[in-house]
Amino acid sequence: MELPVIDLQPYLDPSSSSGDDEMKRVCSEVSRTLSETGALLVKDPRCSAQDNDRFIDMMEKYFEQPDEVKRLQERPNLHYQVGVTPEGVEVPRSLVDEEMQKKLKSLPKECQPLTPTGPDPKWRYMWRVGPRPSTTRFQELNSEPVIPEGFPEWKETMDTWGSKMIAAIEAVAEMAAIGFGLPKDAFTSIMKQGPHLLAPTGSNLQRHGKEGTVFAGYHYDLNFLTIHGRSRFPGLSIWLRNGKKVEVKVPVGCLLIQTGKQIEWLTAGDCIAGMHEVVVTKRTTDAIKAASEENRSLWRVSSTLFSHIASDAVLKPLGHFSQSPLADKYPPICAGEFVEQELSVINLKGNKGEL
Repeated sequence: MELPVIDLQPYLDPSSSSGDDEMKRVCSEVSRTLSETGALLVKDPRCSAQDNDRFIDMMEKYFEQPDEVKRLQERPNLHYQVGVTPEGVEVPRSLVDEEMQKKLKSLPKECQPLTPTGPDPKWRYMWRVGPRPSTTRFQELNSEPVIPEGFPEWKETMDTWGSKMIAAIEAVAEMAAIGFGLPKDAFTSIMKQGPHLLAPTGSNLQRHGKEGTVFAGYHYDLNFLTIHGRSRFPGLSIWLRNGKKVEVKVPVGCLLIQTGKQIEWLTAGDCIAGMHEVVVTKRTTDAIKAASEENRSLWRVSSTLFSHIASDAVLKPLGHFSQSPLADKYPPICAGEFVEQELSVINLKGNKGEL
């Protein structure tokens, strides 16, 4: 199945020739696709392939450094919510969540995820993007960013790419709200000053490039919507709502958006947090071979941003979703408290250590 590509240009340009009916149709397609598949491809003229390449170039240089140099940016006392998370820290939810284990075993054999044998063998860097609240009950989720030495372009590169991806998320959030029959700002109004995270992963394909290696075990994201730029190495697979497994192909110049647990909460399960994994596949090994022949970096960098609902905002079904028969499954909870509970399950809270 090919995911539809939504061009955001007509929505972003009020002078566009698209009429109201056409715009409503596109917004309905956004909400329907997020609900039915948990994923969406978008093209945003503000987010170019060159922007993504500049970001990945810098992150490849960072991850190629010796482990002991990278560990200087490690902040386990802040649950790894800023700075670097070393490989072997993030625990796939499918290893610790018994309900999820039952769910994945019920899938047809050809749709089951690969079983990880332990924590994910990937690194991650957490970078806060956007303004933070001056007062909050959840200070550790809104900590100051960590800047590594030797990268004078770091802050500008991270902030520029992160802010562009948040802008794309906000446009999609508005379109989804319209498509769901909610006020246009139903989602974006509670995203303001959220603990948004630009959170690229780095996977060493020279060390862990064997087909079948699980870099990110079967899991969902705990945040609102996740957005990815195109990686230079394939390997991401998602599960549609009907349980079908799909290896994602992101066209050049496009962005992939996935539903997280917070939008599931806000829509009383009309959207379900999308399940996904990152695994070394045949397509990955082909890309490794090509990169080796061209003397390119063998670190797989994901251009990932987690958008969040503001920590002190309340998660609860919005508008007509509050009348859903499933609404009781999603009782009101402070977004920051929800995040802390989720982190404790996947080791990053209990072990002083996200997604």
